Amino acid sequence: MKEIILLKYGEIALKGLNKQSFESVLLKNVRHRLRLLGRFETRAAQSTIVVEPLEECDLDLVEERLSHVFGISTITRAAVAQKEMGDIARVALEYLADSLPLVSTFKVEAKRSDKTFPLKTPQICEEIGGLLLERFDNLSVDLHDPEYRVVVEVRDFGAYVHGVAHKAAGGMPVGSSGMGMLMLSGGIDSPVAGYMMAKRGVQLCCIHFESPPYTSERAKLKVLTLADKMTEYCNTFEVHVVPFTRIQEEIKRGCKEEYFTVIMRRVMMMVANRVAKARGCGAIITGESLAQVASQTMQAIGCTDAASELPVLRPLIGMDKLEIVDIARKIDTFETSILPYEDCCTVFTPRHPKTRPVLEQIVREEEKLDLEPLIEEAVSGTEKLVAILR
Repeated sequence: MKEIILLKYGEIALKGLNKQSFESVLLKNVRHRLRLLGRFETRAAQSTIVVEPLEECDLDLVEERLSHVFGISTITRAAVAQKEMGDIARVALEYLADSLPLVSTFKVEAKRSDKTFPLKTPQICEEIGGLLLERFDNLSVDLHDPEYRVVVEVRDFGAYVHGVAHKAAGGMPVGSSGMGMLMLSGGIDSPVAGYMMAKRGVQLCCIHFESPPYTSERAKLKVLTLADKMTEYCNTFEVHVVPFTRIQEEIKRGCKEEYFTVIMRRVMMMVANRVAKARGCGAIITGESLAQVASQTMQAIGCTDAASELPVLRPLIGMDKLEIVDIARKIDTFETSILPYEDCCTVFTPRHPKTRPVLEQIVREEEKLDLEPLIEEAVSGTEKLVAILR
């Protein structure tokens, strides 16, 4: 019996005249995800992508990997039948033979998008339901709250029988909403922020600031490990590693201590804007959550935003730490994020940071520095690496 995978669209199904462009991006992402798992034929029709193996493969692994592709609402394995009731019935009896003895109630649902098929939807349900009741004496019909739903789909390009559909990643296909530059640290929050923006269709670029010798090579490797883990949902992306030591030392030497964090965040934003524009990004993405730390008050965020020419997106802004940790565990970044390696945001933390900074005061402090050559030096010294979807 031939088994395939059906991927049902999420929000794409609601799109209008531009639906095809979103569908094209999703199909490209699905094919990219499948490239190392075997040979497949993939085609899109009627708000569904059909994934048909062309050789023996691990369908459990295929299903797991595809469930992480944004743009897909549900994923299910299905058996292929000929478009005639005798074969559909035969396939249903055979394909569901292991599942139906484990439940007591069921319901048959039919989807008949091929209107030339001779039986209408209620007739398909009645005929298949009758055969299953006759074969499995443990079953009874429950149309309202069944333990198991048997689905028969008669489409223009084939007929399929399947049972439980599993929830997939949802959202929009990565790459359908432009590119954004994620400020990626080694903490818990920023990988989650990247995940959430990828779910809205944003292709990520990442920027990371390192400060050797205050930060170690292990801290850098930790961030690259996080980036690799993120590719499972976010696809392959670039990671730009910026040397930030000299800038931090100059801020510490020349500016009042209580302003250090805000000025550092502003200069990071200036550097990120230059790298982002060079890469064609349309926004900066951060993992900030309102009031989580001293640099994430409304006033501090306002001062930081004033240093950015690009829009700054903060998908975590209204979330609490437990919500963020739950997502970090789901995407398998949490255990890496809590490894005890310092990043550049923590090595020069002031004893009493200014929590309600005034922009005019911050700008006056910055004017003590000759920032332009420092920023140019940092941008020109940036190392470009790639996190690859494997």
